[in-house]
Amino acid sequence: MQFVSVRVITADVARLVAFYERVTGVTATWATEDFAEIVTPGATLAVAGVRTVPLFAPGSARPADNHSVIVEFLVDDVDRLHGAAVDAERVAGPATMPWGNRSLLLRDPDGNLVNLFTPVTPAAREKFGLAALPGPAAS
Repeated sequence: MQFVSVRVITADVARLVAFYERVTGVTATWATEDFAEIVTPGATLAVAGVRTVPLFAPGSARPADNHSVIVEFLVDDVDRLHGAAVDAERVAGPATMPWGNRSLLLRDPDGNLVNLFTPVTPAAREKFGLAALPGPAAS
């Protein structure tokens, strides 16, 4: 089995795709006006319109009704992003979590939670295969 993507259903595909393009810096790949993907090296975020839901099972998904999933993106510098003009509701942060990530929690235009995070402790950086942060020069 291979994990391929997470799909978000929305009533406004263009608006949601534009938000994720701004946040990630990745240009979406569009298949139709009702379906686009933000493809990153680690995962893909698919954005689909409500007209796609009946293709799977009518009534099985509703836009802007998520209260349990957080979409997460590892970023180079979460503090820099916090200072930048990210067109999103800021929910919390940036704050350093007990597991070593510095996180900024946002809401996308549909109200879905989005966590932008940077591993900052040695253990967190190692978990994601990142080099150790440079320390003070040895004398």
